[in-house]
Amino acid sequence: MKLIVQIPCYNEAASIGAVIAAVPKHIPGVESIEILVIDDGSTDATVDMARAAGANHIISNTGNMGLARSFHTGIETCLQLGADIIVNTDGDNQYCGADISRLVQPILAAKADIVIGDRGGFSNPHFSCFKKTLQVLGSFIIKKMTKLNITDAVSGFRALSRHAAQQINIVSEFSYTIEMLVQASAKRLSVVSVPVATNEKQRDSRLFRSIPQFLYFSITTLLRMYTMYRPLRVFFTLGLLALIAGSIPIVRFIYFYWLGQGDGHVQSLVLGGTLVILGVFTLLAGLIADLINFNRRLIEKMLLRIDQLEQQLASSQGESKQGIVTEQTDTTDKPQPKIGRIK
Repeated sequence: MKLIVQIPCYNEAASIGAVIAAVPKHIPGVESIEILVIDDGSTDATVDMARAAGANHIISNTGNMGLARSFHTGIETCLQLGADIIVNTDGDNQYCGADISRLVQPILAAKADIVIGDRGGFSNPHFSCFKKTLQVLGSFIIKKMTKLNITDAVSGFRALSRHAAQQINIVSEFSYTIEMLVQASAKRLSVVSVPVATNEKQRDSRLFRSIPQFLYFSITTLLRMYTMYRPLRVFFTLGLLALIAGSIPIVRFIYFYWLGQGDGHVQSLVLGGTLVILGVFTLLAGLIADLINFNRRLIEKMLLRIDQLEQQLASSQGESKQGIVTEQTDTTDKPQPKIGRIK
């Protein structure tokens, strides 16, 4: 059983060493533990510090691609490196590395595909009251929409089995946390939460500039992903609302027409008819979107099968690490990290 801890980071020279040092060296049930650092175009000494701290692999983006892109790059690299379990943690040392062993236990016990680290909500001593409220309320909404038993939806401290990682395809540019949960719900993956500890806050988040911006990006991402993976439910709801709204002025017109006063209420008929037509077209759009969604699922299954066949072929030829460019920067006996980009 091979575990790879991936750490997306941007200008984290001050903390990346502590993050790597906190990763457990041994976990019962895990034979191999490796560390992958995804450097998102850092302009400081993040790569040098990660190398000195003992990172096994380092991937460097040519520029700042964003957290979601870096996360997805890390997942693809971990799969190429033969990971059976992937743990994602942040480079700012927010999460306690010792809890990695707690994260992977449900996967080792075959009780979950994805494990989310719960930072404690209102009981977290390192969060402000506003952040605690925002976290609990947002997680409650996402829990209801996805029907997953989660308590901290935006926690970046999470573990994935290889089976889950092969099925998660992050397409948003803001963050991967919400999109992963929507996909997990749509693909019937098992998701559980486990309590984890956090370290004292060292700096403000670089993912967003303000709380309103964070809310805007989070809400739009949730709605976009939910519509992508649950199109029939979304369009059916909108179409039904339009039909109900359109039927009210039509009934009103019929009522006055029955009383012989229909001439003065033609506008109700026009408005109602417009809304009914809009509702019908929305329902039809929902059917088309659901067919597209069905075709996308078929394509994803084909890509998953192709990936599995490629991994089997590479394994049989002893080339499971093909696709990672390595750069040795030292001639000493100490193992050096692999630095490069996916070809």
